[in-house]
Amino acid sequence: MQKINHNNGICLTTNGVKINVAGKQMIRTVPIAKPDETIAEVEQLLLHHTKEFETINYIYITDMENRLVGVISVKEIFRAPKNLTVRSLMKTELVTVHFGTHQEKVANLALKNNLKAIPVLDIDRHFLGVVPSDVILKILHKEHEEDIMRSAGVVILADQAHDIISAPTFLYFKKRIPWLMFGLVGGLATAFMISLFEGVINKMLMLVAFMPAVVYMADAVGSQTQTLFIRSIAVDRSMGMKKYIIRELIVGTLIALLFGLLVSGISFFWWQPPLLGLILGISFFLTIISAIIVALFLPWFFLRATKIDPAIASGPFATIIRDILSLIIYFGIASLILKTSWVY
Repeated sequence: MQKINHNNGICLTTNGVKINVAGKQMIRTVPIAKPDETIAEVEQLLLHHTKEFETINYIYITDMENRLVGVISVKEIFRAPKNLTVRSLMKTELVTVHFGTHQEKVANLALKNNLKAIPVLDIDRHFLGVVPSDVILKILHKEHEEDIMRSAGVVILADQAHDIISAPTFLYFKKRIPWLMFGLVGGLATAFMISLFEGVINKMLMLVAFMPAVVYMADAVGSQTQTLFIRSIAVDRSMGMKKYIIRELIVGTLIALLFGLLVSGISFFWWQPPLLGLILGISFFLTIISAIIVALFLPWFFLRATKIDPAIASGPFATIIRDILSLIIYFGIASLILKTSWVY
C-alpha cells in the first residue's frame, strides 16, 4: 500500500482551471493499495501511516498503471480475515467523477450514493485523488447559498459566503439592483397590460378580485416545476430531456385540470354571475400550463443557448414573464367569453 502524491500532469493552480470543479476540490494524500496485497498488509500499513493521510474512510485499489479498479472501506479491512487478498474483498462498481466535473454534481453523487468521499479520475481512469466529506459539506453549503441568492435576484459575488457579509455598502447596493430594476420594468408592463382590459374589468368587476389567485397559482406551479427541473439538470446533465419534459407536461396538465375544475366549481356555487366560474376554470387551466412551459423552457434556454447557469432563470426574470402571461390569458379569456355571451 502507498499514498498517492502526484498530479498526473494536471496543474491545480487557478490559472486555466475552474475553481468549482472536482479537480480543484480534491485531496491527494489518501491510502491506496494493489489488488494482490493481503488484508493484513493493508491493515498494518494503515496503522503505521494514519497520520500521513488526509482521509482514511476508504482504501482505493489501483492497478500497475494507477487506474482505479476498486475500493474498500476501512471498516471492512478490520473486519475481514487477514489472509484474504484485497482483490477478493474490493468493490468494483465505482462511483467516480472526472477532474472537470462540476462540484455540485460531486456533492449530489455523494448524497445519492451515501458516500463519504468521491474518487476523481482523468479521462484514462488514472486515479488523481478524492473529494472528501468535509469538502462535500462545504460545496453543498456554498451551492445552497448561491441558489438562494439567484432565486432572490441578487447578482452573485465572487465569494458570497464572505463577500455578502463584508462587501462595501455601495457594492452590496449595486449587486441587488439589476434584477430589481428588471422587476420594476416588468411591474410597469403588467400595469399597462391590465389597463388594456379596462373595458372587460368594467363589465365584470369581480375579475379584479381573482387576479391575485390566478397569478399566485401560476407562480407556485411554475416555481415548483422550475426548481425540480434545475435540480435534475444539476444532478445529471445527461438525463433524457425529452422524456423528462413529456412527463412534466403530463403532470402539469393534470394539475391544471384539477385546479381549473376545482375553482370553477367553487365559483359556480359561491359567486355570481355563473360566467365567472367558466372564466376562472379556463384561465386557471391555461395559466398553469403556460407557467409550466416557461419553467421548462427558461432553464433549457439558459443552459443550451447561452451556456449560463440555468439557476439564473429563476427568481424575478421568470416571475415577471409568468405574471404577464397569466394576466394576458386571464383577461383575454374573460374578454372572449364576455363578447360571445348574450348576458353581457
